[in-house]
Amino acid sequence: MNIIKKLFIGCILLATTSGFSQSFFKNITDRLYFGVKAGANYSDFSNADFDTEGLTGFHAGGIVGYKFNDKFSIQEEFLYSTQGAKIKGGLMDGKDIKLSYVTVPILLKYKTNFGLYFEAGPQVGILVDENFSALGINSGTKYAEKIDGGVSAGIGYQFKNGLGIGARYYRSLTDVTKVKTAGINTDFQNNTGQVSLFYIF
Repeated sequence: MNIIKKLFIGCILLATTSGFSQSFFKNITDRLYFGVKAGANYSDFSNADFDTEGLTGFHAGGIVGYKFNDKFSIQEEFLYSTQGAKIKGGLMDGKDIKLSYVTVPILLKYKTNFGLYFEAGPQVGILVDENFSALGINSGTKYAEKIDGGVSAGIGYQFKNGLGIGARYYRSLTDVTKVKTAGINTDFQNNTGQVSLFYIF
């Protein structure tokens, strides 16, 4: 009789735990969302001791987010992003300094009832390619830091069908370069503006 009771209680506990687990994971998956995005970059350097102007690039990648409720969510992106600056004046006038990163912004997002949203949070960039030949630096020299970190903030609009458009500004808080080169101030940072189209599944 005791064995039957124990088996019965065990079955009830198993069913209860299984039901709770299914409910818990369903709640999480219902709040998760995924998407894709792509757009244009306009980047420059700040605090450089040589004159620069903006360089046009692009970004593209994926989105994953978690909705806390209808208004607040946290969104992470994995983007390939081309950045840099164009040298202005001197013998190298018009030459491009090019940097390519895999960027990972993690943003707190607030969405209004009519589709407008605001976002802000930290961003990390992992360097995948660099070209400083415009400064006379040999292409074999690893001149840029592997990690770029800073903050991003943006605004946008998402339609009910999942399509959206956004604008964002990124300000680096770390120096682009690591090599001390004679005559060049190495304490300059990335600044990037972005305009994007995206689709949330």
